[in-house]
Amino acid sequence: MHNDLEDIMRIANCFKKKCSREDALFVLEKVCSFTKDKSRQDKNVEFKEKRETLIDNFQEVLGQIAVLCKQGSCNQCPISKWCNAYRTQEQKKEEKRKGLTYADFFCGAGGLSLGFHSAGFKMSLANDIQDCCIDTISLNHPEVPEKHLIAGDINDVLVRIEELSRYENVDVVIGGPPCQGFSMANRQRLIDDPRNHLYKSFVKAIEILAPTFFVMENVRGMLGVKEQIIQDFNRIGYSAKAHILNAKDFGIPQNRERVIFIGNRIGIDNESVFEKIFTMGRSKPSAVLIDAISDLPSLEAKRIPNQTEREDALSGYTFSRLRKSKQSDYVKLINSGRHQSILFNHKARYNNERDIDIFGRLNPGDNSADPKIADIMPYKRREKIFKDKYFKLEPDKPCKTITAHMKFDCNMYIHPFQARGLTPREAARIQSYPDDYYFRGSYTKTYMQVGNSVPPLLGTIIADAIKRSIEEV
Repeated sequence: MHNDLEDIMRIANCFKKKCSREDALFVLEKVCSFTKDKSRQDKNVEFKEKRETLIDNFQEVLGQIAVLCKQGSCNQCPISKWCNAYRTQEQKKEEKRKGLTYADFFCGAGGLSLGFHSAGFKMSLANDIQDCCIDTISLNHPEVPEKHLIAGDINDVLVRIEELSRYENVDVVIGGPPCQGFSMANRQRLIDDPRNHLYKSFVKAIEILAPTFFVMENVRGMLGVKEQIIQDFNRIGYSAKAHILNAKDFGIPQNRERVIFIGNRIGIDNESVFEKIFTMGRSKPSAVLIDAISDLPSLEAKRIPNQTEREDALSGYTFSRLRKSKQSDYVKLINSGRHQSILFNHKARYNNERDIDIFGRLNPGDNSADPKIADIMPYKRREKIFKDKYFKLEPDKPCKTITAHMKFDCNMYIHPFQARGLTPREAARIQSYPDDYYFRGSYTKTYMQVGNSVPPLLGTIIADAIKRSIEEV
């Protein structure tokens, strides 16, 4: 699990400006103030036990942050999400704010949730089986008390749904349940296939919460059984429609096709919701890979194995300064015009010398079958099967689909100009996450979280279409 004070020290070290003991105390009292969020009460306890030591240590680095803190400039402060006082303040504001509500099951790192939040929705509950995902979504949603962000089995959540939900009524249920039984030859219905018990639980969640709308995202293979799925939702009182949405058609620099099911129980034509989505997509300027990554610092692949936690300027840091530079319209869009002073998760992974040599020889668009690497290609007898084992991304085209496979290697995601794979931050940029979204967990888990996400920008468009449809009733 996370260590907030350790993160804060690492972020503050990026600025490393000294301040007075009084100013250090002022910041630490806010950062470590009492909170109802149990996992963040440790800061309060540690501050009481090690007060003088913490003041001494943080006095050396908190100068710039102390200025912002004393000005009340929380939105400009790089540690605000880690600050108990700020989180409590945001939770109180969110409680008073009017807005439609949603619950997110199989939430992952929170791409779809971020999209709905950006469209003005309020999170009632989020759930995922992975601790690191809940850790990530909790940090990045300071407005939500952590008791409504649950790591664990969806079925354990459903039996306590009233207790765990923040709001009494939920307007939209969203999620992407893992499914395996797609085969058209499979005579068993999707919902009855034991491999798809999580899909069945997602349907149950909608039946229990009775939202006005639901959104279900999944791989395009699920379109082959869409009639079964629509019937499953019809049985619990919902009409539903499904379409393939490609991220590149919505201003996102990625060729990513996913099937989206949208349904409602109040008689709205779901096709009209999709029409709104497609109309908004047509208004978005197209983007390509270079738009997402051109301003990020150059890095080199790590050359020492089993040294993931070791960081340096060559291969990058978990936290580092992001100097102001010219940004593309796409980056300005995903950051809502804000400049982030700290760069999160921009760290290159280890590669052996052979792979680094391959990366360097290939040109953008080249793959494993390229003759330039024939003499060192490790899969030369199977190059037809493994022709995409290595692929150098093309800067002037949308990126290939970002997937969770990146947790194993990034050989299919070679940087177009640098002999290395994409970093988690570059992958997150391509997925349309803003720069202030920090992914917690082990290094490989950050790739998994990014790869499994719904692009937040697409999530916002879907949420906006649903919101408009509800408001038109």
